[in-house]
Formats: sequence, C-alpha cells, structure tokens
Amino acid sequence: MKKAFKDLSEREVLAVAIASEEDDGRIYADIAAGLKENFPSSASIFERMQEEESTHRHRLLDLYQKKFGNHIPLIRRDDVKGFIQRRPIWLFTPIQLEKVRARAEQMELEAQRFYIKAANRTSDPDVRKLLGDLAEEEKSHSNLAEHLTESSLPDAAKAEEDRTRKRLVVLQIVQPALAGLMDGSVSTLAPLFAAALATQSSWDAFRVGLAASIGAGISMGFAEALSDDGSLSGRGQPWIRGSVCGLMTAIGGLGHTLPFLLPNFHIALGAAVAVVAVELAIISWFRHHYMETPWVSATVQVVLGGVLVFIAGVLIGSS
Repeated sequence: MKKAFKDLSEREVLAVAIASEEDDGRIYADIAAGLKENFPSSASIFERMQEEESTHRHRLLDLYQKKFGNHIPLIRRDDVKGFIQRRPIWLFTPIQLEKVRARAEQMELEAQRFYIKAANRTSDPDVRKLLGDLAEEEKSHSNLAEHLTESSLPDAAKAEEDRTRKRLVVLQIVQPALAGLMDGSVSTLAPLFAAALATQSSWDAFRVGLAASIGAGISMGFAEALSDDGSLSGRGQPWIRGSVCGLMTAIGGLGHTLPFLLPNFHIALGAAVAVVAVELAIISWFRHHYMETPWVSATVQVVLGGVLVFIAGVLIGSS
C-alpha cells in the first residue's frame, strides 16, 4: 500500500528525495546516451542535467547522514501517493527530441513541487534550507528543459539537429510510406482494370480491387518490417515502418478502387482513371520533394511505370 505524502517523516522525505535524484539522474543519462549519436548537442545538455541531479543527491546524502546516520530506508516515488509513474526510457526507442524535452520539463516541475511541499512541512532549519534551495534549482532546470530548442543550443547545432531529425523522418516514415503508396497505386492497376473491363461490373471490379489492395498492404507491410531491424540503417522500429508501409499500400490501391462503388460502370471507370492520374501526380511530387529526385526523373519513373501496368490491365481485360 502506498503512503500519503503528508504522513512521511523528515527522514522518509529525505530518503524519497535521495532515491528520486538517483532515478532522475539515470533517466537523464539514458536520454543522453540515446541522443548522442544523432543529436550530440542536446545529449550534452542532458548530461549536464544528469550531473546536476548527482550533485543534488550528494547534498541530500550529506545532510541525511548528519541528521539520521548511514542507514537509508528504501523508499521510492512509487511507494508514495501523488507521484507520476514514469515509463523507462528504453521503451521510447528511437528517442524523439520533442518527447524527451517535454518529459524533462515535467520531471523538473514535479521535483520542484515536491521540494516546495517538503520544505513547508519540516521544522528543521537545515532540512528546510536545503529543500528550499533544491526547489529553486529544479525551477531553473525546468526552464532549461522548456527552452532546450530556443536558447540552450547554438544556432549551428540547432540547424544540424533539425537536419538530422528531418533525415530520420524521411528514413523512418516518408520512405516506407512512399514505397507503400507507389506499390499500392501501381501494382493494383492491372488486376483492377482487367477485372473491370472483363466483367463490365462495378461491384465485381470493386471486390477485386479491394482484395488486391488488402493483399498488397499485408504483403508490403511484412516485407518492410522484415527487411531490417533498423539497428544499422537508422530506419527505426521495423513494426512502425511495416505498419506505415502496409497502410499506405492499401490506401494506394483503395484510392482508385472506391470509384467502383458507383453503380454506373462507365462513370465509375472514368472516375477511377482520373483518380489514378491524381495518385501518380501526388507520388511524383512526394518523390521530388522528400527524396530529392529531379522533377523529370520522378515523373518519368512513376508515370511510366503506372501507364505500363495500366495498359497491361486494359489489354488483359479487353482480350
């Protein structure tokens, strides 16, 4: 059973504070280690915060030993009502700057409130002074965490980290999404339009397109997820990439399948062809914008592939 904060003795308050500073220091060390490869400037800030937490812990230890001796009861935040339970950093991999900055700000605000309440409850002048001082220092840490992106990093470091973050987004999200969208849009053209022209039925064409889209999505999702685990390529969690790729593959196929829900076959066919043209244009733009592919190359690669598959479907369906 958890103990209420108001029921803690001075000895127990200091024990909780010591354990909390140790836990927070280890969290900051984990964050710094996770950021060091891609965001070294932000990692150095979290290393500095970890050192500050270590200094706080030693000050608390010195005061505790002076007041109560060497034995420190094992009391942690989880044993006291009112503290927010914190998920381990290793569950957040790959570490995202915005999330860890927000988490650091929340941690320091919670620590500040804890020290203020603890200082107000104690009558010992030495304990009260130390807890009040730590509350002020945690406030400065909170401000540091809040402004990590605004004032703590040099402009060059911020620019470099922004470029790195964009590269990671492209690797982990945009590329799998684009690969899926292109595969779904192109690979389903032949079976969809072959079925449409062969049956002259909107409903039959829709069912074939739906089956092809879902099947392609599942296939591409597993293929992307199993391609690599992201540890060397930097492409992030495989299940995230696989989910993004599979979903976008299905969406790519469903885009020109949905028009066949229209009961009039010829109107549905015309609408589907128009949707295909829009899809290929969108994919060409994404390849140019995010993959830095020249406009002509992006257009030729996407449109030519799409047209060839479309013609194959038309020829098969008309034969």
